[in-house]
Amino acid sequence: MFLKNKISVVICAGALAVSLGACSNDAPASSAKKEGSGYPDKTITVVAPSGAGGGWDLTARSLTKVLSETKIVEQPLTVENKPGGGGAVFMAEYATAQAENNEMLFVNSPPIVINNLKKEGNSPYGVKNTTPLAQLTKDYGAIVVKEDSKFKDLESVLKEVKKDPSKLTFAGGSAPGSMDHLISVLPAYEYGVDPTKVKYVSYDGGGEAITALLGGNADVIGTDASSVKEFLKAGKVRVLAVTSAERLSGDFKDIPTAKEQGVDAEFTIWRGVFGPEKMSKEAKAYWEKSLEKLANSPEWKKEVEKQGWDLDYKNGEDFKKFLEEQDGQVQQLLEALGMQK
Repeated sequence: MFLKNKISVVICAGALAVSLGACSNDAPASSAKKEGSGYPDKTITVVAPSGAGGGWDLTARSLTKVLSETKIVEQPLTVENKPGGGGAVFMAEYATAQAENNEMLFVNSPPIVINNLKKEGNSPYGVKNTTPLAQLTKDYGAIVVKEDSKFKDLESVLKEVKKDPSKLTFAGGSAPGSMDHLISVLPAYEYGVDPTKVKYVSYDGGGEAITALLGGNADVIGTDASSVKEFLKAGKVRVLAVTSAERLSGDFKDIPTAKEQGVDAEFTIWRGVFGPEKMSKEAKAYWEKSLEKLANSPEWKKEVEKQGWDLDYKNGEDFKKFLEEQDGQVQQLLEALGMQK
């Protein structure tokens, strides 16, 4: 069973990975050094635990760009993609080999919670193996088809699925039981379809899922709205519904919510930044201060609007408390799905 009653999932997706590289001794002093701190003094890598494209990659690149342009961080910033298992492969390395690496941060979202709790493809590593530094944004799910698809609205897809749940291929950038899977099947469940019957194919990151859709290897994708924004603007995809409570602004202003179309499915995705479990107090303080400056900067607010995200900042302590609460929410959801470990 999926859920007995309406599901309103609030999941803040994807933690942001930030990396800075400290220059040599001849380089300009960083803001930390100006305040008498020795950190950072090495290059710092920001990891997006997926392939290029998709929410994590966009978040990491937007984050590092604005930190550099505003000189909140004066060292060079590097983004590195480490795909595999919807973030689980990277987490295994990070929690073991990189547990004390202050020079490697990463971005993430609900999968870091879900992967640790689900039965299939379970990861033994999760939030407990990190240092939460800040939540920065929230996004929403989107149900998307190719621009030339015969499907013009959400109901037309759901009617087809109700007749034969295996006829259409739904795809997403995360493994079964993870975020994109939940986004994909939630509307079908609310429409009275057994979600376990829906054909779902997982890809490694939102970019690969979009490629599958455009290449005709999937009929529908469930993903985060921001990752399809440029494809929407380019006329390559049609967004049938978003999972926000109200219509979004900007490029999504004409896209109806699922709720408007009679499908009471809401799904909110957070994104945040994490450091290693054994991060030094000095590094933790530096990043929490830097990320708070970022969240309050007009340049970041402009970038968030440009990407179609909503600004939703939580400092490290509040973010950690939120994640503890969400752990319980996700556990209940997976139990209802019969997918808990």
